[in-house]
Amino acid sequence: MKYALVTGGSRGIGRAVCIQLAKIGYHILINYRSNEAEAQHTATLIRSAGVGAELIQFDVANRKEVQEKLGGWIEANPGKTIEVLVNNAGIRDDGLLMWMKDEQWDNVLNTSLGGFFNVTRVVVNQMLLKKYGRIINIVSLSGLKGLPGQTNYSAAKAGVIGATKALAQEIGRKGITVNAIAPGFIKTDMTEGLNEAELKALIPLRRFGTPEEVAFTVGFLAAPEAGYITGEVISINGGLYS
Repeated sequence: MKYALVTGGSRGIGRAVCIQLAKIGYHILINYRSNEAEAQHTATLIRSAGVGAELIQFDVANRKEVQEKLGGWIEANPGKTIEVLVNNAGIRDDGLLMWMKDEQWDNVLNTSLGGFFNVTRVVVNQMLLKKYGRIINIVSLSGLKGLPGQTNYSAAKAGVIGATKALAQEIGRKGITVNAIAPGFIKTDMTEGLNEAELKALIPLRRFGTPEEVAFTVGFLAAPEAGYITGEVISINGGLYS
């Protein structure tokens, strides 16, 4: 049974990615940290597409928890293969660097960059044995151009971009691709506090993107036909930056 694991899969971009990968035939392993109700709702939507959905709760920033929960799931399910990994979990905690608290820096870096390392290291061994896999990292416009007030978030996402390019070179010969998707302003809970009217004026397409548009690109990169694309960062930002 072929599975896709989506971290932070309970809502927003993560939920849309789960649904898209279900449409192309993957059973979905939905990771969430705390919001079980939203994760269950995502599972219901996935099952309506005719594939299986399982929940797996862990904090991607907690290395021991990832090893116990995710490593335990892999050991307990020898007939199930995680063929696609989408590292989507991330948090924002904005502030100017001069006033940024230690925990603001640590929490954001540990979730996005640390989470990439913690989860990917557990999953990649199975992909190496199977000589096939798709690793897709959700990064950000902020990691490409930097945004004021997001030194921590920009650093975390830029770190994942660098790791994407390095890992792609390490494991490409084993039939595993590693790519990143860098969304701009997407209508989700994470952008609710932003001034959409003001920001839309800066975007050539004059609108925010949708989670489904990001998810469609994930589905494209997850397909066998995308097997000659690796080490790339695909921007989805309405032309705001490239």
